Amino acid sequence: MVRWCNGWIIGPRYVTILLAAVCAIGISVSATPAATPTLAATQPQALLVINQRILARAHPAPRSSIVGVVERRTPLTRVQTVLPIIETTRGPSGGRWFRVQLPMRPNGASGWVPAYNGKTAKTGWRIVVRRSARTATVFHGAKAHATFSVVVGQPSTPTPLGTFFIVEKIYVGLRVTDGPWALATSAYSNVLEQFAGGPGQIALHGVVGLRAPLGTFASHGCVRFGNDAISWIATHVDNGTPVLITA
Repeated sequence: MVRWCNGWIIGPRYVTILLAAVCAIGISVSATPAATPTLAATQPQALLVINQRILARAHPAPRSSIVGVVERRTPLTRVQTVLPIIETTRGPSGGRWFRVQLPMRPNGASGWVPAYNGKTAKTGWRIVVRRSARTATVFHGAKAHATFSVVVGQPSTPTPLGTFFIVEKIYVGLRVTDGPWALATSAYSNVLEQFAGGPGQIALHGVVGLRAPLGTFASHGCVRFGNDAISWIATHVDNGTPVLITA
């Protein structure tokens, strides 16, 4: 049983997963916000598919302070965690290090990890949410494949701005509130440290069981899509896909 910023997400495959697993996806120690990664339409986003539990560090050096911990597998779907790569450099001994985005508070947190912690991949997909327009556009490279009307956070609980990424995709079906899909992101509410037992994590999800019409400011921070729209998105994008939320 997992609570996003809006409603319960309950799926038959996940009823035995503890809420603590969601909270432990990243354990922030002293992580600092990262510079916004470039989302140039002509450049795919580089990704790191981690192969072990990683200790992200403040600097590209083995003895640098730890700023966060990320588990090898995501808490609900148990697939390998995928992190966007922001920067590449060489460490003191000449080994390659990546600065990666971290799925934890504060929003935009990042840290350095040795390249041997995983294998690299790329994605040309990205999702751009325009909060004031209540729209979301899905791009692949320079091409906009679809634009959808969405529900965003109400004034008291606004959808946070910044560059985030999809942490994991959860299919919960057409009979569960917020379904049929929930795409958990690396964003967290700037207003709600906790919400109904959850960590205030922002998701892109459907509108099953929710009454507010698309194109309104009505959520606790999550971005709601029509059910067909979120299903289309879930079948096209993968974990690690950048999500840019603008004013």
